[in-house]
Amino acid sequence: MPPHAPRIDLPHYDPRRRRPAPPWAGLALAMLMALLAAACAGQAPQSSQSQPAPEAPQPQPASPATPQQINPCDLRNAGGSMAATAGARAAAAVQAGSADVPNPEVVNAVLCVPHLPVIDWYARFLNGPQVKALTPLQKAHLAGRNLVDPFNILTIFGESAISVAANSHSVYGPGFYGWSKYSGVSFTQDMNGEFFGTFLIPSIAHQDPHYHREPAASIPRRIFHCIGQIAWTQGDNGKGMANYADLAGFAVEDGVNDLYVPGQETNLRASAERYGIALATAPIDNFITEFLPDIASHIHIRVVLVQRIINQVARTGSSSP
Repeated sequence: MPPHAPRIDLPHYDPRRRRPAPPWAGLALAMLMALLAAACAGQAPQSSQSQPAPEAPQPQPASPATPQQINPCDLRNAGGSMAATAGARAAAAVQAGSADVPNPEVVNAVLCVPHLPVIDWYARFLNGPQVKALTPLQKAHLAGRNLVDPFNILTIFGESAISVAANSHSVYGPGFYGWSKYSGVSFTQDMNGEFFGTFLIPSIAHQDPHYHREPAASIPRRIFHCIGQIAWTQGDNGKGMANYADLAGFAVEDGVNDLYVPGQETNLRASAERYGIALATAPIDNFITEFLPDIASHIHIRVVLVQRIINQVARTGSSSP
């Protein structure tokens, strides 16, 4: 160093006296690294990104979730169970004389089977029975289904309530006891009628228990058909035959009813009168089945309930003591 050069004293560096980095320095460094990474990615070959590998699965658009369908049969069974449970509670409340009764067990009413096809009963009601020949087992099933039909049971309960209320001094007695006894007798009579008239006699005689409408015939022809159906009906082979289910069935039913119906006269004259009344009122069911669908098709109302109520009243009225 030349002797004339001025001497400059630099400040001594002390690491303990460093100035702290500003707070934004770390953020700026992170942003800078991100920009460098993006620049490097932009310079990469585009072929590796534009064309995916052949074995790579293609993304599938997410399909919208389909709402769960409710089976109409489940709704019918739930409604029937609710109605049966409510009826059991009402009967318990009437018997106890107070509404403060313990809740009964839920009554599971099976009105239809979910895996079987749902039948449009209104369309079948309008078109009439379009059935093939029934086996004895199918006739027994038909008799049981007619017996435990909810409309049939409700009709029996309603008619029993009206009869007991109109004559509380009958052999059945007044109140809930008389109503329950009358309902039990009517249900048993209906069971006998279905057993002999729908299952046993038609199975032995090979008779079709259905009533077949003639909607294309003239009105006089249809009236004659309703009345004549009591004596002459259709067999399982489709040919005409005597209606043994009515001609012999009414007499057998009356003889069985003599064993348990309270207050019923069992002499020959009384039995003949009841047999004649049963034959005279039997065409009522045929008239309803024959002509009520025509009325329903014109006024567009569902009268299946009305038909079943009138049919049941006609059957129980002809066999009531």
